[in-house]
Amino acid sequence: MGSATTQALAASASALDAAPVDLDTARELFAASRAVAGAPALSGALTDSAATAENRGALVSRAFGALSLVTRGLIAQVVSQRWSSGDDLVSGLEELAIRAAAKAEAADVEAELFQVVRIISANPQLELALGSRLGGSAKKGELIGSLLQGRASEGTTLIVSSLVQQSRGRRVRAMLNRAMRIAAAQRGRTVATVYTAAPLSPVQSERLASALSNRYGGEIALNPVIDPTVVGGIRIQVADDVIDGSISSRLADLRQRLAG
Repeated sequence: MGSATTQALAASASALDAAPVDLDTARELFAASRAVAGAPALSGALTDSAATAENRGALVSRAFGALSLVTRGLIAQVVSQRWSSGDDLVSGLEELAIRAAAKAEAADVEAELFQVVRIISANPQLELALGSRLGGSAKKGELIGSLLQGRASEGTTLIVSSLVQQSRGRRVRAMLNRAMRIAAAQRGRTVATVYTAAPLSPVQSERLASALSNRYGGEIALNPVIDPTVVGGIRIQVADDVIDGSISSRLADLRQRLAG
């Protein structure tokens, strides 16, 4: 990700924070992301650094005139930024849609997304069906709708169904893990996935969240996973950062040293 895209994402998130959004806004932003992804000429025009921000904004009005005023305003803010590529613009619109859904939804979206990831991880056939290029996008959306009915909020269902219908070659779990981090960031949280052999007590969870908050800053959302292979201790993953204090890890390290 280029520095221009990083700055554009931050500016887009700030624009969203100031906007009165609802789940319809999120739906329209997902639709805009799909439209831009499917039209290379439009993507190129919206990221053309030679065009003025006013000209790109006028193009937004023409291309997305059927969308709400709030959504068009957000897209205009997005395309007024400099993006490193057309693909980055598509990802930026998608991220804004995820943030809008998380902002509009009262439920704990990142926790629900985590549970969806767990369901898909436990069902390889489901993951294959959702990730296959052979199935139609509408059918995948219907599958997610039936799967999550009564299990997840409308906002979470919107995010998952939208992503599986526009995978752009990405793995399903990777997409949903990214969405989980974005939803958490929208609410000022950092996601920590915690692997233990036995469930943590409420006191242990509170102490761990406090320790991780001191280390990473801000509020921590714990996603617990029971994993018998941990043997003892604990393994924690925060984005790409892994803290492994499990006995199994220490035994593996010892075996490597003996073998070496």
